Amino acid sequence: MPSMTLSADPLPRDAADQALVDGVLAEQRRPLAKTITLIESQRPDHKQRARSVLEGLLPHTGKSMRVGISGVPGVGKSTFIEALGLYLVERGHRVAVLAVDPSSSVSGGSILGDKTRMEQLSMHESAYIRPSPSSGTLGGVAEKTRESLLVCEAAGYDVVIVETVGVGQSETAVHGMTDMFCVLQLPNAGDDLQAIKKGVMELADLVVINKADIDPHAATRAQAQITSSLRLLGFHGNPDRDPHDGQQWQPQVLQISALQHQGMDAFWDAVQRYRQLQTANGRLALRRERQALAWMWERIDSGLKQAFRAHPRVQALLPSLQHDVAAGRIAAGTAARNLLAAQSGQAQAAID
Repeated sequence: MPSMTLSADPLPRDAADQALVDGVLAEQRRPLAKTITLIESQRPDHKQRARSVLEGLLPHTGKSMRVGISGVPGVGKSTFIEALGLYLVERGHRVAVLAVDPSSSVSGGSILGDKTRMEQLSMHESAYIRPSPSSGTLGGVAEKTRESLLVCEAAGYDVVIVETVGVGQSETAVHGMTDMFCVLQLPNAGDDLQAIKKGVMELADLVVINKADIDPHAATRAQAQITSSLRLLGFHGNPDRDPHDGQQWQPQVLQISALQHQGMDAFWDAVQRYRQLQTANGRLALRRERQALAWMWERIDSGLKQAFRAHPRVQALLPSLQHDVAAGRIAAGTAARNLLAAQSGQAQAAID
């Protein structure tokens, strides 16, 4: 059997794709938008082109601060991101916002209204806002958001913010693609146990209590409760959150009012201190290494699933097996094993 050699040569890139690479590196908005559209496309030829363009941009990525923002609907994520974005661009930063809007489970459509909610920021020449539909992706982060993040970095944006759908317990996917994960809370969102139950609190690097101006006493009470909860979580099994290790970042809780543009300086100061500490102790680099490997395996899983569905034997068996499972004539596990066996080339005559 001949040995297989893997080529490390870059993917071929035609003039149109090279123009996209050059335009993104020249910090031009139109090539940036066209590149992200190409990445989000499901057409096979577009996927091939997107990979080629990404290969050309990859050496110019990795220099930004990646911040993830999550929180329940109505907590004020869009208002907070606009206030933070305006604060940053006024200080010379270039800010990209990747806003993932929920897709309808009925129609599959998405409103994509983040530019209307961030009207002032969207008009600033140093800011770029890109809404994308979640398309049902677990974790509320669009499938191609990671690649879009890299494109924004190559375009010279030194702060990239990922805003998630905000449905609570499934928002952990944003933690796997950002340097810092921030959770927004409301002052009267329940006691500390309610905060823990959301399933994302133990992943939070920073908890932000928004709308603190509405009820300052409730905000102060929530800050104390969540701080206590985070300290408790640090004592139980998370080696990255050891409260006794002064060389590690300890999650903090801040009060802000995004509508009043209050607390943006304290928030950004916390982000900078986090970046300095995690860079010095090597954990930021380690986090990105783990993320890169996780992204690779996620794409492998996605590719295997697509190849499985496209296999001729699977396509031949799938309609009848789905009908039998739905009618209760065959167990779902048995049907799955039969399909897997068919895909692997083993004859399966057990469907009688």
